[in-house]
Amino acid sequence: VVIKTDQLDGETDWKLRKAIAKTQYVSSLAELSQMHACIKDQTPHQEIYSFLGTFFINEEKGESATGLDLEHTIWANTVLANGLAYGLVIYTCTDTKSQKNARDPRTKTGKIDNEISLMSFLLFLVLIMLAVGTLTLNGYRENWYVLLMRYILLLSYIIPISLRVNLDLAKAWYSLNISSDNLIPGTITRNTTIPEDLGRVQI
Repeated sequence: VVIKTDQLDGETDWKLRKAIAKTQYVSSLAELSQMHACIKDQTPHQEIYSFLGTFFINEEKGESATGLDLEHTIWANTVLANGLAYGLVIYTCTDTKSQKNARDPRTKTGKIDNEISLMSFLLFLVLIMLAVGTLTLNGYRENWYVLLMRYILLLSYIIPISLRVNLDLAKAWYSLNISSDNLIPGTITRNTTIPEDLGRVQI
């Protein structure tokens, strides 16, 4: 049979898979279910291009073993492109290749957001240093922690909170203009950081 694995590894080419030699000439599912056989396989791992196992079958002449490799497998999240295939499910739930390779989604942020976050952190450190320095010059008197909080509140304007709000509003407005631009019909802005990324394009 031929399978498509684009949902698993992103490759669009079709891949050939073969039945085990001992079961290639089985004509029906009933005949297959009457076979006395078992499979010894690997411990589940995330390598989608690697599989090793052994197929054991009891015949009249005794037990025989057949080696298994990648061409005898059909992983979860793959699509059977043609024909019909019967198989034995080995890996389920979190043991499947797709789950073994699953990762938590990464939060995507623009460069401006990262730069503003860094600047805000540095300004916060400067704010704390100025507040502590001012408190030290005036002396640690009774209820000094109240004075420290007052200094922090007075100097809190150092951190440009409104700058981030203005940038978010501007990016939302630019994204709306891109979506409604008659010169590029059909454009859908799915991320508000697109104007920022477009502004950093270099030729």
